[in-house]
Amino acid sequence: MITTVKPRYFNIFHRFTLSLVPGLLIATSLTLAGCTQQSQKATNQSAASNVLDTKTSKIKTKVLHMGYQQAGDLIRVTKVLEKRLEPLGVKVEWAQFAQGPQLMEAMNVGKIDLGNVGETPPIFAQAAGAQIAYVVGRRSDGRRSAIAVPPNSPIKSVKDIKGQKVVFQKASASHYFILRALEDAGLKYSDIQVQSIPNVEASSAFLEGKIPIWVTGDPHLARAEKLGKARILRTAEGLDSPGGYYIAGKQFAIDNPELLRIVIEEMDKIERWAETHPQETAKLIAPEQKLPPDVMDLVISRRGYGLTPISPDLIKKQQRVADYFHKNGLLPKPLNVQEAMLTPEQYAAINPPSISQK
Repeated sequence: MITTVKPRYFNIFHRFTLSLVPGLLIATSLTLAGCTQQSQKATNQSAASNVLDTKTSKIKTKVLHMGYQQAGDLIRVTKVLEKRLEPLGVKVEWAQFAQGPQLMEAMNVGKIDLGNVGETPPIFAQAAGAQIAYVVGRRSDGRRSAIAVPPNSPIKSVKDIKGQKVVFQKASASHYFILRALEDAGLKYSDIQVQSIPNVEASSAFLEGKIPIWVTGDPHLARAEKLGKARILRTAEGLDSPGGYYIAGKQFAIDNPELLRIVIEEMDKIERWAETHPQETAKLIAPEQKLPPDVMDLVISRRGYGLTPISPDLIKKQQRVADYFHKNGLLPKPLNVQEAMLTPEQYAAINPPSISQK
């Protein structure tokens, strides 16, 4: 089952909650392209262990509610979780969100159990009181995110955006990106006019020339580039982002270590397969995103692969991001990200060898 959750807006500064204005949950069914023989082999590597899983599993959860963003999700397309969990009596249901902040709000109200977001959404979710847990990290080098302007724009560098309207989704990874980029250019957050619009809504407006400066990421960025509608001022490379994360509801993570261990193992397998099979990966995702081959190839070439364990070093990097938002007046008080972490023993329980040995 796949649910699409429409984008909604929220005011971080006045209410400081990630509440969404009323919207609709629209159920849709998708017919997905079949995997190639190579991808089928990769996703079925654990078939032999499924028999043992069925006999020994202590999993009590009957439905795993997964959240994914508008940009798509390789794990959902390949159905690796369904193949591994259905023999254990666990159904997987998916819900789509415009971006990370909307996904985190759904988790806060118990609509989803696990989802993939950038470094920023969990910080604002925790600050708003959401009971969440960082489950596992995701690598990202920043190449797929950029500050873009129309090709004929007089703006030539980040320094030139002073006093201009800049569009991005507040509390998303773009929020941290623009803060750091402004600092590098000798500017302050107060030097720009911020307009918060989710990428899925801003994309068409930017292509029509109605947005002067857009902070965005793939696949929206790649599409604009290939259409000749975007000139990049700078990417997010070199801004010390710790990358993204799979985040879970905290109680769900505490109660379901065996399930999470299986899920992380399967996600890591397909991520490692995708890294070495870019063309096959593009063919799998392209039908869902309805992108031309050249755009899809660009998206795949910049996609980050691989899961990483939640380590003391990664926690320190994430804490620096939280401290940066507080320093810039976007969090009313300091935030301790450690409070959204599991214990070392709990991480040991959910990390398969492929993760714990990294």
